[in-house]
Amino acid sequence: MSANRSAGTDPRTTGYAPPEGGAYTHRAILVIMSGLMLGMFLAALDQTIVATALTRISEDFHHLNLYSWVVTSYLLTSTVTTPLYGKVSDLFGRKLIFQIAILLFLAGSALSGLSGSMVQLIVFRGVQGLGGGGLFAVALSIVGDVIPPRDRGRYQGYFGAVFGVASVVGPLIGGFLVDQISWRWVFYVNLPIGVVALVVINRVLHSDHRHQSARLDIGGSLLSVGGVALLLVGVQIFAQHAKLTTMSVALAAVGLVLVAVFVWWETRAAEPIIPLRLFRNSVFSVSSALSLITGAVMFGAIIFLPQYLQYVRGVSPTMSGLRLLALLVGILVTSIGSGLLISRRGRYKVYVVSGTAIMAVGMYLLSLIGVGTGALAMDGMMLVVGAGLGLFMQTLVLATQNSISMRDMGVGTSAITFFRTLGGAIGAAVLGAVLIDQEKVLSPGYIAHYGRALGTAHAFTTAMDRAFLWSVPVAAVAFFISFLLKEVQLRTVAGHAPAPAA
Repeated sequence: MSANRSAGTDPRTTGYAPPEGGAYTHRAILVIMSGLMLGMFLAALDQTIVATALTRISEDFHHLNLYSWVVTSYLLTSTVTTPLYGKVSDLFGRKLIFQIAILLFLAGSALSGLSGSMVQLIVFRGVQGLGGGGLFAVALSIVGDVIPPRDRGRYQGYFGAVFGVASVVGPLIGGFLVDQISWRWVFYVNLPIGVVALVVINRVLHSDHRHQSARLDIGGSLLSVGGVALLLVGVQIFAQHAKLTTMSVALAAVGLVLVAVFVWWETRAAEPIIPLRLFRNSVFSVSSALSLITGAVMFGAIIFLPQYLQYVRGVSPTMSGLRLLALLVGILVTSIGSGLLISRRGRYKVYVVSGTAIMAVGMYLLSLIGVGTGALAMDGMMLVVGAGLGLFMQTLVLATQNSISMRDMGVGTSAITFFRTLGGAIGAAVLGAVLIDQEKVLSPGYIAHYGRALGTAHAFTTAMDRAFLWSVPVAAVAFFISFLLKEVQLRTVAGHAPAPAA
């Protein structure tokens, strides 16, 4: 057997040693997950905490036209590196790669806080994203190695909590730091959390430090990074102008060509970044498609609602984050509930089908928001969307990990994360372009009828509703695709750990 292949299957290369003679205990799993969730919390927090500081940063650096690239640079590097992290963690060990990801993220955070110009901040945010791309993917891969699929539902609520809590406390913490100290502390706050995560991971994940000889697919890496990066930059330029431009079309076209070449290259590579044979696995293919589609829908909802609350309802950035609490409650309740039922009954497809249906209904409800929609009604709408997302987001990861071989655990898990992030980047950009375009069309008429202040609010709200309405058929496609998900019996043994003695 080749060195490359053995590196992917030898239990000693997973980054930690499984317990001798049986599976991990519940207590051991909780300790391991504490370190993993700290790392994931860093990445989830960063997606929301920075938004509250963008206006102040733009004012300090006098570059209002570049503020969106503070977000885009992180999004680019974190997205394109996600599949790479999955592969290198399969080859060189989860613990080492997870620690490297945390260190890169912390280095980018420190440098971002020290930035002396907008250009420097954009570059350092890219460094931060290089680490952020591995925090989700590698953490979920470790979970796939440690917890048996049949038992994993018991723990998936914890991961829903990480996303939900970060989405709510991010704007709260960010708003407080910007108002009371400095926007630079939006980045510095990551440092103590990251240090704790490193200490916990170092203590709870045990590695034998055995070096493996393995070849990384450099050509495939360059093609995938270049192709996806150019595609996303083209999409972002389209979103900024709310129309197709020569530059956006050219970049997206070159990106798609490179992606096509990447697919061809992967058929010839000895250790492909994303083995194309995985797509012959129907569970992996369906889960990837659902992740791509639902990522676009989910990120649109998360991005537009705070904007509506701030621009139309006059809510502060801090309070707009707090108003997303209903979304968090929906995610937590159904994520924890479905996880417990999956562990008890061993069935998961029903939660994916029902979750995508509820999400589609929730997106339609959001399209009914008006300028005077009450807080209770909005909470109900967000609760429905959150309930749908909670039913199937982590379930897709579970289904994928249960259906693929252990040598592909890292790359398979990271692929699901990658498709969700890619869908989110494209969906948020396209829906954002729809909102901007519709707002431009509607503003003159509404301003003439209502006056400038109220007319602008009506124009934004109606444009947002139309963007949400565009997402409904997309969500419906996810619902129909969910019926194609194959139900595979959940394994009762985790990773390479032998089944416990009877």
